Amino acid sequence: MFCSDADPVHLQLPVLENGFTYSELEEILSVLDSESHVSPNNSGSEGSNRTLSSSTEDDRKRRRMLSNREAARRSRWRKKQHLEDLTDEQTRLGAVNRELKSQLDYAVSRLFAVQTENECLRSEHASLSTRLSDLRWILLAMQNHIIPR
Repeated sequence: MFCSDADPVHLQLPVLENGFTYSELEEILSVLDSESHVSPNNSGSEGSNRTLSSSTEDDRKRRRMLSNREAARRSRWRKKQHLEDLTDEQTRLGAVNRELKSQLDYAVSRLFAVQTENECLRSEHASLSTRLSDLRWILLAMQNHIIPR
């Protein structure tokens, strides 16, 4: 009177450490329950063998599906980590690139300053060389006038 076949009682079972979910456990229990209701004129061995074979195949499919899901989850996690690593590398390389550009700008500005200074020194050198040459001629001319030949 407490329980009838028309009014089944559904118990919520916790998910065990074996990794089965509640729905998977319900499915397994329903298979086991259907095996216990084998008709009396059938010995039950043929029906239970088919059920066990089907259940074993279903279990293999279910385990493979769970394994595939876990592999896909790990693959997504690795892809996410790789993307984060690439983003970090991009940020680092961007900073290095900015630093190198700054150093290049400084070197180019120093180059222009040195080139300008070099041009000034070359011009001064040419002017001083001309002046020195003139002074030598004057000195020689003065020496030639002072010392008779």
